[in-house]
Amino acid sequence: MKAAFIGLPGSGKSTLFGAVTGTRPDPYAAPQVHRLVVKVPDARLGFLTRLYQPKKVTEASVEFLDVPGFSLGDPAGVSEFKKVLPDIRQADVLAVVVRDFDSADIPSYKNRVDAPADFAEVWSELIFADLDSVSTRIERLHRSLQKPSKTHDHDQHELKLLERCRATLEAEKPLSCVLDAPEERKQLASFAFLTEKPLVVVRNVSESRIREPAAELSRHARYNLTLCASAEEEIALLPPEDRAPFLADLGIEQPARDRLIRSCHEAAGVICFLTMGPDEVRAWEIPRGSSALEAAARIHSDLARGFIRAETVSYEDLKTHDDLKGARAAGKVRQEGKAYIVQDGDILNIKFNV
Repeated sequence: MKAAFIGLPGSGKSTLFGAVTGTRPDPYAAPQVHRLVVKVPDARLGFLTRLYQPKKVTEASVEFLDVPGFSLGDPAGVSEFKKVLPDIRQADVLAVVVRDFDSADIPSYKNRVDAPADFAEVWSELIFADLDSVSTRIERLHRSLQKPSKTHDHDQHELKLLERCRATLEAEKPLSCVLDAPEERKQLASFAFLTEKPLVVVRNVSESRIREPAAELSRHARYNLTLCASAEEEIALLPPEDRAPFLADLGIEQPARDRLIRSCHEAAGVICFLTMGPDEVRAWEIPRGSSALEAAARIHSDLARGFIRAETVSYEDLKTHDDLKGARAAGKVRQEGKAYIVQDGDILNIKFNV
């Protein structure tokens, strides 16, 4: 899955990208979209690794995109935003980074530090981009429906759906509010609407405010997070053995980058089931609501083709009873069929015959 960092100039977006990916951005490099894959922190894999000492450990991952900051206060900035729209549309999750810190060294956008206003400006541009796509398509459908065609009924249905979308956007609401039926989302999937994507809002504060509770900047966001990007970048670049004292000085238990990575991963609507053994301990990503049969297919098509049952135990039950033997003795290991809906943290052993 992909998550795109977007934001206004000076928001700290690229600094946060560096913190999440463990890299330091080049301030003199030409603006471009940067991409890096990051492993999703998962303490469950650590426990299973200690239990089995496997040859290999495979974590879930997120590909993060750092989209150049765009100024929406002038035509040139809007033009730059439109150039990166295709990259933003590729993302499964949008992480909007907004500035809420003062700095004499970093010029503020429009000579202000106003997180709600900055978010509102970015949000309005996302709404407008979707509205532009919808309006353009509606105009084309109106023209095509004036002539007989084999796709007339399909086009008529699409037109009605897009008119609902336009009304929603004109009311400054995201398309996630109106596209709730799977068949509707599938029909319009090629548009890759921005306001249909899950949203994570990140308020970037100064180090002195790092322990502030997260303030809601958008009621449409799956997660509203508060962090200090510069502190997170410093933590990420420290040797692992030096991180604990630094975190203690800040008065926090774990880097916010871990919470951000997990939030983007969860916002995409995916969960992880686990497999374990001496060869490999692995987290497998599947859409929330997937069946045991679909989970088997995620591992290998042969497992789905010859599916018999899924031996299942929750991670929490396994940990509570120390290992699989203890969980089995406590009656926590279940035999599930094809239709079983897999839960996040389920440990599966697929029984099959081909």
